[in-house]
Amino acid sequence: MAQLNEELLTVHEVAQQLRVDDTTVRRWIKNGVLEAIALPHRGLRQAYRIRKSTLDALLTSAALPAAAQ
Repeated sequence: MAQLNEELLTVHEVAQQLRVDDTTVRRWIKNGVLEAIALPHRGLRQAYRIRKSTLDALLTSAALPAAAQ
């Protein structure tokens, strides 16, 4: 079970750290490449939060997803 006080990042914050567009991060989440927590929403877009540990694991792995996919 994940720690309750673990830092959560927005799609925009993850996109900035990876230097990709928000849409790319959302695509990775939708395709199962990046694990995220879906939040309740009423707007046009689904809201997500990504655990910092998930981002750190992605950054330390050699297999970053291709931005063009």
